Parts: sequence; structure tokens; C-alpha cells
Amino acid sequence: MKDDTLGQHISIRQESPDDLEAVFHLLKRAFHDEPFSDHREQFLVERLRKSENFIPELSLVAKMNNEIVGYILLTKAYIKNGEVIDETLALAPVAVDPRHQQKGIGSILIHHGHQKALSLQYKSIVVLGHQDYYPKFGYRQALDYDISFPFEVPENNCFAIELRSGNLNNVKGQVIYAPEFFEA
Repeated sequence: MKDDTLGQHISIRQESPDDLEAVFHLLKRAFHDEPFSDHREQFLVERLRKSENFIPELSLVAKMNNEIVGYILLTKAYIKNGEVIDETLALAPVAVDPRHQQKGIGSILIHHGHQKALSLQYKSIVVLGHQDYYPKFGYRQALDYDISFPFEVPENNCFAIELRSGNLNNVKGQVIYAPEFFEA
């Protein structure tokens, strides 16, 4: 796809085995200076790829000039309310090479990830992220849906989105992430 804001051709595709090393280094660079990061996202992604919650079609890379410049991963997660468990997706991480940040690549990845998830019949996505960034894509405070997160983080950083209007009607509870999110 040609993105006019970049003046470059950006292609989004499913990650392949040949991309693993490039994605590892991209994640390391992208989160190196992030103050709210543990700087280990590359290891989280390695663990998630081996998880039963991994969905290969939702592990996406952005390429520009034959170089991987962005990455997004959506994995299975659940929202549990007592005995009721609803499936959702967890968005983590979204990464753009620091040399290409602020150019819209992250936005392209998020929109493409939403469309791909919808085509795979997923209903919603949860994300822990920046309070000014995710609302631009239609995310709302998770508390608006009566959804909580299992982390001690400010509520204004916890978000959810319905991939179709009404998908989170009658869904509430606490997000259950893949166990790989909690391993060191």
C-alpha cells in the first residue's frame, strides 16, 4: 500500500520464520528508551510465539524499502467473570523502528491488525497503553465495559475495543493474559 504521509510504499504481511531475528532487534531498538518498558519485549514475543495463545496470522510486520520497520502482535486472551469466560485478543506489542516513528507506521499496523482480527472472527481487543494514543483508533477505557486488568497500572492506560459494535455487550470481568506475559 502506498502511504501518502510517508511518501513510501509500506507493506504489511504475516511474519515469516525468516523475520524472527529482524523482529527481535526491532523490538529491542523500539523499546530501548521507553520509560514504562522493562526493555524485554523481544523475549516476551519469543515466549508468545511458542504459546497456545499465539495466532500466526496476527503476528504482522511492516516493511518499507525491503526493511522491517514495524511489528504488531495480537494473541488470545480472555475476560473472566466468575464462571463465564469470553475470548478476546491482547495487543502487545506494537513497535516501530525509532528511525521511522512518528510517520504513521504504528497506525497502519493497528488498523491492519484490527481488520485481520475481524476477518478471523475475533470480537474484541484489549491493550495496556498510552492514554492519548489508543483512543484515536476507537479504543475506550476498559472500565467503560466493566473490564479490569490484572496489573497494578493506572486505569486510564487500560483499553478495550469492540471490532463490531455490541461485541462487548454482556461481557465484563478481568482480563486473563497468556501466562507468558508473567514470565521473566
